[in-house]
Amino acid sequence: MLALLDYGAGNIRSVEKALLAAGADVHRTTTPEGMDGAHGLVLPGVGAFDDCMNAMERQALSDAVRKWIAEGRPFLGICVGYQALFERSEEFNSRALGLGVLRGPVVRFQPTAEEPHLKIPQIGWNQIELRRPDCPLFRGIPDGSYFYFVHSYYPRPADETVVATWTDYGGRFASAVWKDNVFATQFHPEKSQANGLRLLKNFVDLAEDRR
Repeated sequence: MLALLDYGAGNIRSVEKALLAAGADVHRTTTPEGMDGAHGLVLPGVGAFDDCMNAMERQALSDAVRKWIAEGRPFLGICVGYQALFERSEEFNSRALGLGVLRGPVVRFQPTAEEPHLKIPQIGWNQIELRRPDCPLFRGIPDGSYFYFVHSYYPRPADETVVATWTDYGGRFASAVWKDNVFATQFHPEKSQANGLRLLKNFVDLAEDRR
């Protein structure tokens, strides 16, 4: 069973449907107690970093997620659920702190001399470069595959060894990370058709294997 954290993120139903299509037994929960008995944990997200973190604090989910990860149990963060793993965000001069599981800030895309008219947010399909081909989340997914992105901010890991994939948008950024039992993507696998479904199936299988 996978526990899907529900803190009011608008895309939770689409994530739930995609996980079901990937073969998961999904339990949606708003409380730490709802995580009991799960073999994997998924933190989805759309919208603002502050809203995510404040909602998780109100629902006592932040410490529960940290505890889950510290125990070495499989975790998947998606979009804002990926950003939440880091220490802080620049969004709206945010005062909200992230989970601090990974070191580094969440920063905004900026136009560059090469791309002075860079469209922000990035919306649409973009390619991944596999930095860690051994990452089990990307088993069976070729280098250069396309995934669907919707975001203005992205994490900048202090330790680049956690980067699983890079993507180029006005410069290279970490589009997915992997550290031990922690997996997270800036793109939306639930919107990424066959590649996204394969990625979710890989996480479902991984969680079942670690039961």
